Amino acid sequence: QVELVESGGGSVQAGGSLTLSCAASGDIDGTVSMGWLRQAPGKERKGVAAIDGDGRTTYGESVMGRFTISKDNAKNTLTLQMNNLSPEDTAMYYCAAGIQYTPTPLLENKYVYWGQGTQVTVSS
Repeated sequence: QVELVESGGGSVQAGGSLTLSCAASGDIDGTVSMGWLRQAPGKERKGVAAIDGDGRTTYGESVMGRFTISKDNAKNTLTLQMNNLSPEDTAMYYCAAGIQYTPTPLLENKYVYWGQGTQVTVSS
């Protein structure tokens, strides 16, 4: 079992930045991929960014060039640096962990463990 706890959400004006963190604990050695997914009100949950056990990253088109995902293996922490935020980035952001390598790491069904989410609100 893996426990994931997100932090760092909040409210920011358009053009601003936020950094989300996800602290992982438990059977972390059994995970090979981690990612951030988000869900806006009335919309499906979508992948934002992912990183696999070899450090390879994948980004959704809408965040490419603005968001950066990174992982600190020593601290068991996943981070999402979000720059130049827009109101369209407003959503609940979830940290997730998967147990298999996948060529499609932004798909929700690739993840087994989930955090409770942290809200990001961007005002215009």
